[in-house]
Amino acid sequence: MFKKLLAFFAAMFLVAAFAAVDVNKATEAELDGIKGIGPVTTKLIMSERKKGEFKNWDDFVARVKGVGDKSAAKFSAEGLTVSGAKYQGPSAAPAKKADKPLMEKSKDAAVTTKDAVKGAAIGAKDAVKETAKDVKTAVTPKADGAKPAASAAKK
Repeated sequence: MFKKLLAFFAAMFLVAAFAAVDVNKATEAELDGIKGIGPVTTKLIMSERKKGEFKNWDDFVARVKGVGDKSAAKFSAEGLTVSGAKYQGPSAAPAKKADKPLMEKSKDAAVTTKDAVKGAAIGAKDAVKETAKDVKTAVTPKADGAKPAASAAKK
């Protein structure tokens, strides 16, 4: 008899653990029981719920600070529902089309930056060559047999 009673309570516990928790009806303890929802998020949910029930997941995500699509999907997988519904993902709102795809813009920017760096490097290289020529000319003795300026100054 004891084993049957123990099995019954274990089954009830499992059912309760996997039961859906509706965000509009849950207690603070039930919300804290959802993996990923901590005390701070629970307080935010409870304060927003005082203003009015959540209509759907989009309303929930919009009103509860710090909850986005990823966390909403995780909460739903852990058993959280909004008005009995599981999370279906972000609503398909039409996206604005850009005049130029983002990838092309970044390629253009990369090419422009690359050209600028290459130009700067070439300019620096030329400056170093000119400086080296000036130094070499100042140190190299003349071909007509004259002594370099440094040795002439010693005498």
